Amino acid sequence: MAALALGLMSHPSPAPAVTLDAALNEQVVMIPVQSGGAQVQLETTVFKPPGTGPFPLVIMNHGKALGNPHSQGRDRFVVLSREFVRRGYAVVIPMRKGFSKSTGDYVDQGCNMTAHGQSQADDLQGTLEYLDKQEWVDRDRIIVAGQSYGGLATLAFGTRHFPGVRGLINFAGGLKMHGGDCHWQDSLVQAVSSYGGKTALPSIWFYGANDQHFGPDLASRMHDAYVQAGGHAKLVAYGAFKKDAHGMSGSRDGVKIWWPETEKFLKELGMPTEPVVALSDEIKIPKTEYATLDNIDAVPYLKGDAREHYREFLTKSTPRAFAVSASGAWSWAEDGDDPAEQVLADCQKHSSQPCKLYAVDNNVVWVDDQPVNGTATAAAPSKATQALTGP
Repeated sequence: MAALALGLMSHPSPAPAVTLDAALNEQVVMIPVQSGGAQVQLETTVFKPPGTGPFPLVIMNHGKALGNPHSQGRDRFVVLSREFVRRGYAVVIPMRKGFSKSTGDYVDQGCNMTAHGQSQADDLQGTLEYLDKQEWVDRDRIIVAGQSYGGLATLAFGTRHFPGVRGLINFAGGLKMHGGDCHWQDSLVQAVSSYGGKTALPSIWFYGANDQHFGPDLASRMHDAYVQAGGHAKLVAYGAFKKDAHGMSGSRDGVKIWWPETEKFLKELGMPTEPVVALSDEIKIPKTEYATLDNIDAVPYLKGDAREHYREFLTKSTPRAFAVSASGAWSWAEDGDDPAEQVLADCQKHSSQPCKLYAVDNNVVWVDDQPVNGTATAAAPSKATQALTGP
């Protein structure tokens, strides 16, 4: 998940809808599934290559943020999806029951991690039963993947023996409990042991050394329990990644970690790995000569202590972006699927005027008739924070 910071204004305008990615043929559909004896509609992102298919399928499963699941945004996994679409796959990302705009209510299973995974897997099964009837889906070539809570759901789904599913990809799978007396680590180990004893599907697991949710010791315990119960899993323990390896699969810089191992895994399963669709990795936003990146005084419209937050932005790793508005609103974001798009949307939530990009990665991209001529102010290091807001 990307780190972000916002400057708040008292008269925000509505946030713009996320622009659908035409290059990936992005669609958002509501998929009907049965859940608890009632039908719910799952808000689902679909990425497809050009043509009518049938395409091999990756179904990618999201994690769980703190707070109300209905307040969680639609997950797109654009970086990961791009890698699969360029190789001819369709990628489907369902928001499970009670998340984002999906109907129904999220059911908390307390400290029972086995039940957590299986209840989330119910929605994956319903989604795949729907997709199994779509002509553009290759029903014999399916991969199920997931990150964090979605990784746990993926491993649980492996016990369902769904036709056509060839393998599972687990990106930092699990569920961390906050507060209370739940021994959630032990419960996670018990859950994956239960799943490992009931599946014959091969899986590949990615866990980083500095994962702030599931560290190396816990990842190793989970993997050992899964394998000892009869599961087939390769653990890729790839060391530290940026500030928190938990979000590796959502980062552009993470591709060089997960794709080579995933490519080997897919080849072993007889799944395609060669690029067949020409895609650019990102849209390049042209650099301007408005000011140097580290000229903190040159950033327009900032008020109060906002320039200190721009100074903090300069300490962040790429990909990153900073946006401002004539109303005084500002926002920065680092990493994630698309920091430039994210930062514009976040800024606009708190601005009565249009927000515009000021800086992207290591370039100033601000367009203004009068460039700033002056001595640059060097940015001093500041302590990184995961999120903050300010006037």
